[in-house]
Amino acid sequence: MTKASFKSLRETADLRHLRQIIVGLDEGVILIDPDQSLLWANDAALAMHGVRELADLGATVDEYRSRFQLHYRNNHRLSADDYPIDRVVSGDSFSEVVVEVTVAGEHRPRWTHKVRSLVLNDADDAEPACLVLIVQDVTAQYEAEDRFEQSFNANPAPAVICRLSDLRFVKVNRGFLDMTGYARDQVLDRTVYDIDVLRHADRRDLAKERLAEGRTIPQMEAELDLPGGETKLVIVAGQPIEMGDEPCLLFTFADLEPRRRAQDALRHSEERFTRTFQMAPVPMAIGARDGHLLCEVNASFTQMTGYSPDEIIGRPLGEVGLWENAAVRRRVEAAIDAGHDLRDEEVRIHAKDGAILDCIVSTEAIRLGDGACILWAVQDITQRKATEVELVEAIEAVMKDTSWFSRSVMDKLARLRTPQGEKTGPGLNDLTPRERDVLALICRGQDDKTIARTLDVSANTVRNHVARIYAKIGVNRRIAAVAWARNRGFDDGTRLETNDREAAA
Repeated sequence: MTKASFKSLRETADLRHLRQIIVGLDEGVILIDPDQSLLWANDAALAMHGVRELADLGATVDEYRSRFQLHYRNNHRLSADDYPIDRVVSGDSFSEVVVEVTVAGEHRPRWTHKVRSLVLNDADDAEPACLVLIVQDVTAQYEAEDRFEQSFNANPAPAVICRLSDLRFVKVNRGFLDMTGYARDQVLDRTVYDIDVLRHADRRDLAKERLAEGRTIPQMEAELDLPGGETKLVIVAGQPIEMGDEPCLLFTFADLEPRRRAQDALRHSEERFTRTFQMAPVPMAIGARDGHLLCEVNASFTQMTGYSPDEIIGRPLGEVGLWENAAVRRRVEAAIDAGHDLRDEEVRIHAKDGAILDCIVSTEAIRLGDGACILWAVQDITQRKATEVELVEAIEAVMKDTSWFSRSVMDKLARLRTPQGEKTGPGLNDLTPRERDVLALICRGQDDKTIARTLDVSANTVRNHVARIYAKIGVNRRIAAVAWARNRGFDDGTRLETNDREAAA
């Protein structure tokens, strides 16, 4: 074909008809004469280069190349021979070459084009009559993919994407690599069964069915195989997406391993607590803060009270009748309800066989699982108190006269005889002034003769006063009278000092 025939191609009816066919296409079309001059471009092709006239594209292939710089998506600049417009002139047939287009003098690409070629031949001539460059603007698509790629990689939530056609992983983000310890090349191009993301899933059959259909996989627990042979507990879910025109499935994960470790540690801790609780020699019980129900008792508690676990667990202590009386129950429950812990609280409780036990009770607020509980520790001091009482009675039986006891010994014996806090019966106001004087001297450890000399009265008078004091306060021994006075805060010097001042006056 001669050069003259090239020029005549511009005026042929075929070219006019070709223009009419392609003028309304969404794709950009650039017609190129084999002599490398640009013959024509439709409006779409002009808009994809940001120009309005064919002359702005360039009259020739060389001018086009000088006005627009092309790079591959990896930012590698195309050489002159690699430009799609040069390749089509050389007769090369290609499809879907993706390039980024930058206007000369600018530093950032404006568009991303997907380009393919088409060569038109005359029916009777093997030489090309017209060369066609077909351009598709895919800028928005690739910008969206770039945004997705950036957000996918930056997202801390572990994720992988598999291609549904062959179930191979095509993308993996840093979150997944950090969670599992895999390297990127250990994941990409492997299948969902090479790295089994549905291992031991609680609804594995459903997940496999949905995966085969390309449908959403609901959240479910599974275990991931790790490179070192361990496994990791996760929640996995799948969501259908498209990458380009390729149907894919996006798998996202939540790491449950910290929760599993915490649950294991809690379970082991509770197991140790349970073993210690059951083996403890001290009677112990665990109760709910609300309702004062017992949830658990140990063997020592059962042995002390006589109640089997079935008889007492799940019942309020007030209903069981464990406390000596309603007043004790109300006092203890009020302290618990107010959020106070009991410390060495002396109480009396009823055993199943009706025996009254003197006990020291302490409580501690604890949590078991998600529940607020009370740990009860009970010490049976019945035998100890009986021994103390017997000791006091023995001393009193041997020593009828307390005159030679020191005041400190008297106080200690008084505390043993009547524990702190027991204030029942008559009070000091039930005694006459003279009886209080006599009681004060008794508390000082004086015998009847010494009291008589101190008060300047006869010994018989003192004995009468002592007898009336015993009758009024309900005791029959001097040590019991001292305990009664000490328990009511009676100052053994107050009354006598008042008497001395009155006598001096």
